Amino acid sequence: MIKVGDDLPAVTLTRVTTEGSEPVPAAELFAGKRVVLFAVPGAFTPTCSKAHLPGYVVQADAFFDKGIDMIACLSVNDAAVMAAWQRDQNADRITMLADGGAAFTRAIGMAQDTGDFGGVRSKRYAMLVEDGIVRALNLEAPKEFKVSDAQTLLALV
Repeated sequence: MIKVGDDLPAVTLTRVTTEGSEPVPAAELFAGKRVVLFAVPGAFTPTCSKAHLPGYVVQADAFFDKGIDMIACLSVNDAAVMAAWQRDQNADRITMLADGGAAFTRAIGMAQDTGDFGGVRSKRYAMLVEDGIVRALNLEAPKEFKVSDAQTLLALV
């Protein structure tokens, strides 16, 4: 599993854009930037939609004021689902990343098989990434939401 001090893997993600979506290598996406990256088990799911993503939407200015260049939300969903969730949550300041085949999620050791919930999904976590290197990592225990929320990560920035 990825840990503080590790480089993010050389995997391509799909970034949701106003024009649709585009593949982008993680190395390019995170190069030269301070990024808050948080992952959810699934778009439109209860905790993800009621607490996790909304917390980052509300705290976006506070993160940007502290020098964060990008706030990114990752899920093992396709880009169309991530775009719809972004619209539904008024999350236009959050970069939505689709990891449809779970390549990134598997490469960092955060994949979990959720069975009938949706198959392979990401564990819930948040990390601070600087120039592609993990500087802080908060991984949630199963079925918990205590350390990957916006307020907790804001305190680490």
